[in-house]
Amino acid sequence: MKKLTAALAALAVPALLAGPMALASSAEDHTELMATLGELNDSGGSGTVWAKVTGNEVWLSMEVEGLLDGAPHAQHIHIGGTNSCPDPSQKGTGPGGAIRTTDAVDSYGPVAVSLTTDGGMTHPDHALDVANFPATGSYTYERTFTVSDEVAAQIGAGDGVVVVHGVDHDGSGTYDGDQMSDLDPSLPTEATDPALCGTLDLAPMAAPSGGVQTGGASSEGLEQPALLVSGALLAAVGAAGLLARRRARD
Repeated sequence: MKKLTAALAALAVPALLAGPMALASSAEDHTELMATLGELNDSGGSGTVWAKVTGNEVWLSMEVEGLLDGAPHAQHIHIGGTNSCPDPSQKGTGPGGAIRTTDAVDSYGPVAVSLTTDGGMTHPDHALDVANFPATGSYTYERTFTVSDEVAAQIGAGDGVVVVHGVDHDGSGTYDGDQMSDLDPSLPTEATDPALCGTLDLAPMAAPSGGVQTGGASSEGLEQPALLVSGALLAAVGAAGLLARRRARD
């Protein structure tokens, strides 16, 4: 029995050492980030963003609610400026002092990624591709896309800012008004004014496994084989030791 206990203990030690190393390796493979979307321009909306950067591939998932329904909402990752969201109380150049996109560019910078819904159109050139953005007031969005090494490094470093656009300032139920967009003079400013903003920071918890549709939290790291094996071996060592002490007393 003593030999069995010693053998199990010997096996448990390398397994315990392998566990943390396996976790460290997993952590080095990717960076997980999260953003809470706060409202701008009294949009009435809210949202949450999860992102994972692996090399130059970015997986991003969003849940948005409370925006104007039946109208497109351009959405982007901005990088630059102070890599931050503007103060919601900032006075802008839009209707009634509303913040327009260019009013806040010093905070969140220019568009780095267009979060379109289809095709390969994630380049900044597609920032106003209204046919390929969500067009409901509440929606779930998920997409994996490839970016340059530089953009991937900036997002992974926490420099990305997610901005969702489109605000119904006058409550008419559509994008209208006399003032035209500072980005596209063929559109009302309501169509491109920022509605939500959030900074992508290192996530305090794992992103939902398989995207936000599942609503499940990732168990990555908790199911590392080395950790499971080491736990089982430690349990076996304890059981063997208890059995040996009982036999000694008998």
